[in-house]
Order: sequence, then C-alpha cells, then structure tokens
Amino acid sequence: MKNNITHKAKVIEMTPDFTTVEILVNSACSECHAKGLCGMSETQEKVISLPTDPYASYNVGDEVVLCTKMSMGMKAVWISYVIPLIILMILILSLSAVFDSEVVTGLASVGGVAVYYLMIWLLRDRLNNEFVFFIK
Repeated sequence: MKNNITHKAKVIEMTPDFTTVEILVNSACSECHAKGLCGMSETQEKVISLPTDPYASYNVGDEVVLCTKMSMGMKAVWISYVIPLIILMILILSLSAVFDSEVVTGLASVGGVAVYYLMIWLLRDRLNNEFVFFIK
C-alpha cells in the first residue's frame, strides 16, 4: 500500500466487462472546521470505470478501496502540469526575443500550450490504457 494511491469508493454498477465506482474527491477546505462559515468547501463526485475482475467478491453498493500506483500519479502530474509549464516558459522566453509585442508573445505561448492539450486529448484513448486503477 506504500507505493499506491488509494481512495475509498462505492461500486455503483457491475457488468461482465466493466465495474463502475464512484469516489468523492474533497478539497482541502472540505476538512476545515469553519467550512460552513466561508462557503469555500468543495466536494466532487468522480465516476471511474475499470475492467471487472471475474473473481470479484464485491457487489453493487459495496464500499471498496480504489488503488493506482504512485508512479501513475506522478506521471499524471507531469503530463497535466509540469510539461505545459515548461512549454509555456520556453515559448514566452524565446518568442519575447523575436517579437516586440507582448500580446503576440502571450497569445502564441498560450496557443502553444493549447496545442499540447489538444494532442493530449487526441491521445486520450492511449493514455486511458496506461492509467490503470484496481480494486483492493
């Protein structure tokens, strides 16, 4: 369990091919004792489908633990945040040397990051196969 990221989840649907679970993702504010006063707390429900284990001992409505490897979490951080930041910084620094207009530099840099996210979206099926969750 040390090298895994875990979340409590609830099984909401089971088919022979896929098991669908729901996890509650809480922001840091949702655990605060003053959340009722400031109204900033945020809770989201996420639904994840994963291949059904033919030897599964859980049923719809059961509370389970959803796991993924820690390395997958780090890979997601790199793909989602670090690489786009690097692209943005490289484009800003290089284009500011070429163009005198900050508007052109800014728009081109943001456009470059948008192209990166478009590529990620186009490769979503391939990435979906790499990020594997399992029920423990």
